[in-house]
Amino acid sequence: MSTKPTPNEYVIIKAKEDGVNVIGLTRGSDTKFHHSEKLDKGEVLIAQFTEHTSAIKIRGSALIKTQYGDLESEGKKEQSH
Repeated sequence: MSTKPTPNEYVIIKAKEDGVNVIGLTRGSDTKFHHSEKLDKGEVLIAQFTEHTSAIKIRGSALIKTQYGDLESEGKKEQSH
């Protein structure tokens, strides 16, 4: 199995709230943050896995589209007192 990403490995992220963080993580023996973006509600980011990017972390409420299907991340839930 090849460890190199294919050119078709894209992820589309659409923010459902202001302040969604998208963080790219490096490939290799030490995983590190190498890029981050902050999206406001309605903004879309198209990201690609590369020989440098092995993972993408999404913090906040967003719609995520991949070649494997669609999913949603959850934002912070309001706590009731």
